[in-house]
Amino acid sequence: MNATLKNLPIPERIQLVEDLWDSIAHDQSSVPVSTEQRAELDRRLDRYEADPDSGRNAEEALLEIRSRL
Repeated sequence: MNATLKNLPIPERIQLVEDLWDSIAHDQSSVPVSTEQRAELDRRLDRYEADPDSGRNAEEALLEIRSRL
């Protein structure tokens, strides 16, 4: 790790990572999507369109994840 970054307090390093991620997310068109990733996204979308009620909402999924911790 760069010595300058290592000297930053943890909260500042976390903020730096968040700012960096936000800058990447802001320009999503520049993030490459592989053929395999696109195929998986298409498969998931097809499954959802075939049966939109088969999934669960984010709140339910998060509750299950948190219950495992």
